[in-house]
Amino acid sequence: MSMLTPPGMGGKYRVTGAAYPRMSRPRRRRKVVFALLGSVLALALLGYGALQLVDVFRGNGKHDAAAGTNCPTASASPAKAAKAKAANTASGPGAAPSPTPAVALPQPGQITVNIYNATPRGGLAKAVREELEKRGFKVDKVGNAPPDFDKKVPGPGILVGSPRTDKAAYSVLAAQLAGVTTQTDTREGTDIDLILGDAFKELSPKADADRALAALANPAPAPAGKC
Repeated sequence: MSMLTPPGMGGKYRVTGAAYPRMSRPRRRRKVVFALLGSVLALALLGYGALQLVDVFRGNGKHDAAAGTNCPTASASPAKAAKAKAANTASGPGAAPSPTPAVALPQPGQITVNIYNATPRGGLAKAVREELEKRGFKVDKVGNAPPDFDKKVPGPGILVGSPRTDKAAYSVLAAQLAGVTTQTDTREGTDIDLILGDAFKELSPKADADRALAALANPAPAPAGKC
């Protein structure tokens, strides 16, 4: 091996004349580019995560708007923010909920009831008539149920009336008997039939009926929204 042969060449290359072997450095440009791209991507992910954390801890007004509240958003103008704050103060957690208008219910004396017994027990319609009259209802007809209902009412009772009868009248009468159902027929008047079924035992206690009527006349107010 010649003294001019570079070390490590193993005698493969010899320097003769003006020809020399090229000793270039390894190319690492591709690794550098990949390292830069990875760094930029990592910084972008960190920045996005930081923004999300700031949004969570600061609170996003869009969620409040979607929930139907008057909470101001970060992009709202000062005037809108002040208006929303005033509205929230008036209807916030410390403010009383908006009252629900009372419902006008007919008085028992304005409701005419016909009482029919669809059970095999005798004297049932008469006993119910006496109790309803004590509660102020106007009772007209009393007797056995017509063939369409006789021995065919498994529940406590059915209320039958005209489609034009005030729905509130059904509610007042239904408060006197728990579990009663309602249906309509082709009659012209506003009277309502109370047909007693096999499951009937007795009318609801008057105190319970009065509480049910009070709840119907004064519905509970809807809860106020919160920011």
